[in-house]
Amino acid sequence: MNAVTSSATVSREPAAEQAGPRNRPAPDSGGPARASRRRRARTGWLFASPALLTIGAVTVFPVLFSILLSFADVRLEYGGFSFLSLTGDHYAAVLSSPEWRQALAFTFGFTVVTVVLELVLGTAAALVLDRLGAARGGVLAVLLLPWALINVVAAQLWGYLFNGTYGGLTWFFEQILGHQPDILGQPASAMGAMVVVDVWKTTPFVAIVVLAGLMLIPDDVYEAAEIDGANAWTTFWKVTLPQLRPIMAIAVLFRILQAFGIFDLPFVLTQGGPGTATQSLAILGYKTLFQNLEIGRGAAVATTSAVIVVGCCLLFLRLFKAQADEGGRG
Repeated sequence: MNAVTSSATVSREPAAEQAGPRNRPAPDSGGPARASRRRRARTGWLFASPALLTIGAVTVFPVLFSILLSFADVRLEYGGFSFLSLTGDHYAAVLSSPEWRQALAFTFGFTVVTVVLELVLGTAAALVLDRLGAARGGVLAVLLLPWALINVVAAQLWGYLFNGTYGGLTWFFEQILGHQPDILGQPASAMGAMVVVDVWKTTPFVAIVVLAGLMLIPDDVYEAAEIDGANAWTTFWKVTLPQLRPIMAIAVLFRILQAFGIFDLPFVLTQGGPGTATQSLAILGYKTLFQNLEIGRGAAVATTSAVIVVGCCLLFLRLFKAQADEGGRG
């Protein structure tokens, strides 16, 4: 019995000795590599800190300060202004104002019309440019001229054309209609004139973005569609357009952000008139803050505009993601 027990004990001891090394924690072979990665990360943050501080100073701080002003009862005093208390009355006054609702309607309508027209015309221009050979460079240079102009300069040039006394377009319409139209003096024609100017100036941007997407589509895809017997229209809808959706989404996002914050174009052409027909949210905020010196209410206009445009962009991204997921599953 003792022999059996001793032999069992002896047999267990080697097993324990064999199991022991496997149960011991392995040495940290990744320690030096991990420390090196941490040092590189700290170095990267150190070199990026000036840019991050600059972005915080010129972007993050003004946004946060504007939000604070929108909730504050601010009084102008000699040498500056003072905060009296926090209140939500500015938002209540802004959201219940007919002038704010009219500015929102104009801004939203202007954004939708211009973005749709620019996307359609820019895509068509990109398709034409993609088919050009050696002449593409010259045509592209001419196409870029409107986009290269400063917005204020472009608006001033078109203001001369729309002028009711000596404008070239006014004279042209007078020859056709038999009377001299007041293009910028009527609400409907003033809105149409602004749409024309914005589409003329910004369509080249959309065309360049879409052209970049077209150049990334491999030729094998088109060759496969041609072998399958697809015509040009079917190839565009079934091959080209699905491939362009991501790049078109980027172009639309940029255009929504720019069009919703439109200020210089209506400010130069009409000053928001006639009346308040072409007054955007940006112009309303400018007039409220700098002309009427209503600091809190002007900040509330700016904050509500930012919230609306961010919400529109998030909604667009969600819809685009849903369409992309359905296309991938299909």
